[in-house]
Amino acid sequence: MGKNHQVKSHDRSIKSKKGGFIRLISGKWRGKKLAVLNIEGLRPTTDRTKETLFNWLMHDIHNANCLDCFSGSGSLAFEALSRSAQSVTLLERDKLVCQQLKQNLQNLKVENALVIETDSISYLQQIAKKSFNIIFIDPPFNQSLLQPCCDALEKNNYLAEGALIYVEMEKRISHFSAPETWTLLKEKGTGQVIYQLYKR
Repeated sequence: MGKNHQVKSHDRSIKSKKGGFIRLISGKWRGKKLAVLNIEGLRPTTDRTKETLFNWLMHDIHNANCLDCFSGSGSLAFEALSRSAQSVTLLERDKLVCQQLKQNLQNLKVENALVIETDSISYLQQIAKKSFNIIFIDPPFNQSLLQPCCDALEKNNYLAEGALIYVEMEKRISHFSAPETWTLLKEKGTGQVIYQLYKR
């Protein structure tokens, strides 16, 4: 009985934080809406930015192994899965957000994705068990997470040869320096945000 009570309590805490939805813009789940929690700092990538990014990745996403470093709403991870990525690993620190991500994966009957509840920087400081073809880095703003994330990815063998790395950051960041092995392929800005695509 106590166990059931805990489950219901968890359900209530998720429902009380229900925010809105993200919409998948292309692929096999085009138009599908997925629930997103109302959590401070959770900032889903806009549809316009997502459309630009996945146009950049159009010829590379199929069968790619993807890593979503600060998954949050899962907007980029689910879009990659919708467009036939081979696998996606989602890193997320917040327990309730992880539960929502798992629920959305379950609703879509996804079997080729893994949600890991972890502090992303701590996780990436371990030597990689597998390398990835496409990496999404869209950290919470104003927390100085971008540089240590990129440095750890490079140092600890998370990047396959020729890997593509997507970076989204606030425009006022002036101290970010991509690893020397990364070449900037694409860059765009909207409002307060810059987004870039690198190739290793």
